[in-house]
Amino acid sequence: MAWNIKGTYIETCSCDFFCPCNFSLDTGADYDYCRVSLVFNLTEGNVDGTDVGGLAVAAIADTPKVMTDGNWRLGVFIDERVTDDQAEKLLGVFSGQLGGPMEGIVPLVGENLGVERAHFEIDEDGLRHSVKVGDAIEFEIEDVVPFGIETGEPARIAGIFHPVASDFTVSKATRSRINAFGIEYQGKSGLSKSEFSWSA
Repeated sequence: MAWNIKGTYIETCSCDFFCPCNFSLDTGADYDYCRVSLVFNLTEGNVDGTDVGGLAVAAIADTPKVMTDGNWRLGVFIDERVTDDQAEKLLGVFSGQLGGPMEGIVPLVGENLGVERAHFEIDEDGLRHSVKVGDAIEFEIEDVVPFGIETGEPARIAGIFHPVASDFTVSKATRSRINAFGIEYQGKSGLSKSEFSWSA
């Protein structure tokens, strides 16, 4: 089954300022766990002939301090506007069943917490990115512009292993309220990606 999707990406996690896990999954989080919300805003996409552009998906995970230890608890929200066919195709991509980047995460997941449909509100305005997913996830991150950078360009990291891409803009959370699938945390760290592209 051939597919491709493109979109923007926003993340916040429970680590301080910048998540060590983003440098390497085996580094170890700031605390005895890492709790993270991954939000995908699909600008275009086609999965085996089904158009999935304009929809959104979010995953929330509760992982051990060292992510490569596995036993992740993972729940997924899909856009309430999806048809049953779109839902099936999106879940195929984001569960890794249809290959692609998420396939590498599958061995780390110990408990699937389920899938829920929800209303998504995603607003990306310059350096600010805000997300609301039903009543479960609400946060805003702001891209970090280093002191002394007169161009206003935010800081970036590159060359990392991450299911979305290998380079990102560094962000920090300015507000956060997250309680979904029994996972509750205060988002502090953040990442954003102005465009990602996957295919399989």
